[in-house]
Amino acid sequence: MHFVFTPPAEAAAGLLTLPWDIPLEDWTDDRLVEIRQRGLSRHVVRFVVEGGEVFAIKEIDERLARREHRLLRRLQELGIPAVEVLGVVAGRPGLDSCLVTRFLDYSTPYRNLFANPRGAQLTDRLLDALVELLVRLHLAGFLWGDCSLSNTLFRHDAGQFAAYLVDAETAELRPALSDGMRSYDVNLAFERVGGELFDLQAAESLPEDVDPVLVAEQILVRYDALWTELTREELLQPGDQRYRIAERLRRLNALGFDVDELDIEQGPDGNRLRVRTRIAEPGHHRRLLFARTGIDAQENQARRLLNDIASFRGWLEQSEARRVPEAAAANRWLVEVYEPVIASMPEHLRGRLDDAEVFHEILEHRWFLSEAKGTDVGTTAAAEDYFAGVLPAVPEDLTVNSGLRGIIGP
Repeated sequence: MHFVFTPPAEAAAGLLTLPWDIPLEDWTDDRLVEIRQRGLSRHVVRFVVEGGEVFAIKEIDERLARREHRLLRRLQELGIPAVEVLGVVAGRPGLDSCLVTRFLDYSTPYRNLFANPRGAQLTDRLLDALVELLVRLHLAGFLWGDCSLSNTLFRHDAGQFAAYLVDAETAELRPALSDGMRSYDVNLAFERVGGELFDLQAAESLPEDVDPVLVAEQILVRYDALWTELTREELLQPGDQRYRIAERLRRLNALGFDVDELDIEQGPDGNRLRVRTRIAEPGHHRRLLFARTGIDAQENQARRLLNDIASFRGWLEQSEARRVPEAAAANRWLVEVYEPVIASMPEHLRGRLDDAEVFHEILEHRWFLSEAKGTDVGTTAAAEDYFAGVLPAVPEDLTVNSGLRGIIGP
């Protein structure tokens, strides 16, 4: 048997003792866990807890396993949201190989989201996240080949969703994709998503006002709009060139994309601007938040928490009548605001949402309470009210972590 693990792979030592010499579906190891929230898969997939982490193990042909391992590693290097691959177990006598990935913490399959809808415009938020992921893949030269809701996991991100690729079996990596390749991928996504929504409709899990065809068609519309914004040429006049370039760059940054190269070609009718968009995980705010506080959050969550830090800093400077450095304000906010709020969360409610999402929702709750009372109720009071009346209504099985709490730790 041959084990190929990606460093750092400390967890691999414990996984080596699994019964790799028998079919995955016949495993009875004590470390196996059932995950009700898992998505659909054409292969046998089992979940194992080892060293406080959850791993997904998929039985698959060796050639496909090694190929998917390579592609998932490349996605990770590029910073494209995807599950983290740990390794491949090959050479199992008479059996297919196994691909091992880390399960995505606080992730939710689309079926759970439709079964437990929270917030307005669920389908809009899901499509926006899926389309953004597809565009990022295409900019990086990745042809997904099987874009669907089933092959995607979603994380809550300050009221929105962040989409993560789960299955790369059919993907191809090229220097660049032609318009035909992109069109093939997008149209396949339209078919796959439409079919999945029809399945939900047949199971009476889809709201009556949601039309599967109309929703799936929005993939085509939204993809085209985002791709055009990121790649279109723009005609500039010399007088407003500097302003227009700066405006374009701000729009791209606001969408979570960076710019790799600006190409300006002079012509008789003006200067033609071409922007080469660099594919990168949207991470400016999450990197900044992590550097200042050590909190690892999604991008929208990080933006919201940074805004609260800025507000807290303003309050400090006003109350203490002195300038407070950003780093000092962030540290005090962490110790005096964020950590006490998270620590006050009732134990039986932990794991329903990740901590950063909980804090974001408390800030939203604070705003609504303050609007109703005509005065700022404060974060502590808002948290108490949120833990008493809002968080208990979040389904326990919305994310995987809630169901595994006590197995993988608090």
